[in-house]
Amino acid sequence: MTVRIRADLDQLPAYVAGRTVAGSLKLASNEVSAGPLPSVTEAIARAAGEVHRYPDMGATRLTDALATRLDVDPARIAVGCGSVGLCEQLVQITCTTEDSVVYPWRSFEAYPIMSHIVGATQIQVPLTAEHALDLDAMAAAITPDTRLVFVCSPNNPTGPAVRRAELERFLDSVRSDVLVVLDEAYREFVTDPDVPDGVELAARYDNVLVLRTFSKAYGLAGLRIGYAIGPAHVAEALRKVCVPFSVNAVGQAAALASLDAQDELRARCAAIASERVRVRDELLALGFEVPETQANFVWLPLGDRAAEFSEHCLTERVVVRAFAGSGVRITIGDTGENDTLLAAAKTFHPAG
Repeated sequence: MTVRIRADLDQLPAYVAGRTVAGSLKLASNEVSAGPLPSVTEAIARAAGEVHRYPDMGATRLTDALATRLDVDPARIAVGCGSVGLCEQLVQITCTTEDSVVYPWRSFEAYPIMSHIVGATQIQVPLTAEHALDLDAMAAAITPDTRLVFVCSPNNPTGPAVRRAELERFLDSVRSDVLVVLDEAYREFVTDPDVPDGVELAARYDNVLVLRTFSKAYGLAGLRIGYAIGPAHVAEALRKVCVPFSVNAVGQAAALASLDAQDELRARCAAIASERVRVRDELLALGFEVPETQANFVWLPLGDRAAEFSEHCLTERVVVRAFAGSGVRITIGDTGENDTLLAAAKTFHPAG
């Protein structure tokens, strides 16, 4: 006899990470090419000397620092192993096999995985023709069994962000017992003033929770630090189901130092936003369809030619992220990296 594993896991979609190919430029995982903010590296080195000790399981100093910076009660904050870890915990604390989760599609690929693990019904709502979230359709998709709704803004992997009026209209329409999660992993790259700050909305709505991360703009993807801001009882439940000591000590130290490096962060994000505009404009000029984006990536909705474009870029030693049958997501790098990508794109004919 062999050990029995849940039979339904055969249908569990696999999380696919962006490829790393030796000797190639990686623009597949939305990492920032510059690494940690310059002043943070020293804090990481210091913390490395203390890794023989367990980390602070409650991430107390980091929680207090976030509470001060964001002007929220520390009781409303939960720190996790990246925002993806918090996604899993959110499904765990809200859903059983009797419940449903609503999310846009295509969007962050962890949503279906986490929902499947707990056996919740998944309600996927198609994006608009502009590859943006269709909040009216998402509101209509909520059923009496719905316990959780994910709103990814800017949306990964397509790029558009939801604007204030449409988001507030959506939130006003959702039942108060449904938790709406505003997944703002790319918030720091947003330049449109009409894209609302989720933390402000979480202060106004009792059923709104915001997810953010240090993985993207702060350059700490390898240290896995994310945080949630929401109702105090939800944050408490998140802390209850968190794997003990999963928020590592080096990551906590790096995140704390990062919060003190806001001038460096703003300069970095401004440079990426400027390059984002340049790359999109040049891709449009080459004949590609490129949705508006507020993140540190662009989306090429190439459909069945997504894999072909990815392999074409790989022959030019550029790694991008293909979603088979759907499109290609390309991370915005520095000027030289972006020039390399654009050179590869110039030798591909998007119209076939």
